[in-house]
Amino acid sequence: MIDLHNINLNRLTTFVSVVEAGSLTAAAQRLGLAKSMVSKHMQLLEAEIGVGLIIRSTRKLSLTEAGRSFYEASRQLLRAAETAIEQARSGRLTPQGTLRVASPIDYGVMVLSPVLTQLRADYPALKIELVCGDHRIDLIAEGIDVTVRLGKLDDSGHMATRIAPLRRWLVASPAFLARHGTPRTPADLPALPHIALTVIAQPTQFTLHAADGSSSAVHMQNTVFSSNTAYATRAAALAGDGILRATEFSVKDDVAAGRLIRMLPDWTLPVSEIHAVYPATPHLPQKVRVLIDALKAASR
Repeated sequence: MIDLHNINLNRLTTFVSVVEAGSLTAAAQRLGLAKSMVSKHMQLLEAEIGVGLIIRSTRKLSLTEAGRSFYEASRQLLRAAETAIEQARSGRLTPQGTLRVASPIDYGVMVLSPVLTQLRADYPALKIELVCGDHRIDLIAEGIDVTVRLGKLDDSGHMATRIAPLRRWLVASPAFLARHGTPRTPADLPALPHIALTVIAQPTQFTLHAADGSSSAVHMQNTVFSSNTAYATRAAALAGDGILRATEFSVKDDVAAGRLIRMLPDWTLPVSEIHAVYPATPHLPQKVRVLIDALKAASR
């Protein structure tokens, strides 16, 4: 097999131009090069492939037998390159191909899936693969185009775009509050049955802030249910098992419907961020760009 590393493929463009222009002089004018440079390119190309391609004379330029077949092959190769570039550029303008997205389970189910479904409707040439899990995903190793990360970002070397603020609420079911009473102050919380999401930092400790600037540190002392999956902790809260510190997006519909009650609404938990994270690249793929824009719009 020929080692293409030893061939300067840019010289193919010069060769095709020489053949189609009919002379070195005309090709030089077409390419904006000096005639001596075009002649040098031809000499080097023939040396690189080890075959004579053109016959030079004072009157005209003609092709060798090898030159004629090489011209046809070179022209097809250049056309294929042009087609590939056009396809790449159209992909930059119109999302197409497969978009592989990773996300925590609750965000993936409640926020991301509807957004991705709408993207499919808007861009039929786009295919979606969604990977949900509450563990940290390696974008490069798993071939992920973009992942959604909640909370503080690690210094991964990837690019990140802020999607929305990440707010958390303290919630419990009406049945739970009927049994244990509704807490009136942060001091009422520690002894109550608690549901913990174990993948977050300090799952049993948090700080509440009041509008007047005061704060209260809380350490839950009676964790009765814990899980590494946010979806499971939400299910436990709906079942009346305890108090849950949950993301706003995962429980706001439950609160609106009365399935869960937001506790101590005058006190707030620290606000973090939701980010889209993607591998660093000079040109952000259009399929990633439209997803980021759609997520921002859905979070307004």
